[in-house]
Amino acid sequence: MRILLAVDGSQPGNRAARFVAKLASGLVDRPRVTLLYVDEPLLRSVAMELGVQGTARYHDENGRYALRVAKAALKRAEVDFEEQMLIGNPAETIVKVARASRSNLVVMGSHGRSAFQSVFLGSVTIKVLTHSETPVTIVR
Repeated sequence: MRILLAVDGSQPGNRAARFVAKLASGLVDRPRVTLLYVDEPLLRSVAMELGVQGTARYHDENGRYALRVAKAALKRAEVDFEEQMLIGNPAETIVKVARASRSNLVVMGSHGRSAFQSVFLGSVTIKVLTHSETPVTIVR
């Protein structure tokens, strides 16, 4: 089984990581887990101001921060995982990685906003649910 765990450093994302850790520890055959963080690209003007190294540092720091709790939860549960930090549209990238890695399950957290709020805020979770061919488990 291949599980794609998409996190953003938020409490719901951290709960999703604990869910995967518990799920994996209960399976006879340990799943292959990919821990994914997708950082939104910077505005071009900001990226130009920061320069190539500054922009790379910015994305690296965001990724390390977003993954830290999830990594700790998976390590405590002795779940083997690989991590990926990518830059792009989060929903589109999650769907693409799930397809490319042939994941059997995508797990992610949800902030629990209403449908009305999500229309205006652009919920990544709703976009992944709408476009993913892979089953998605949402942890709240």
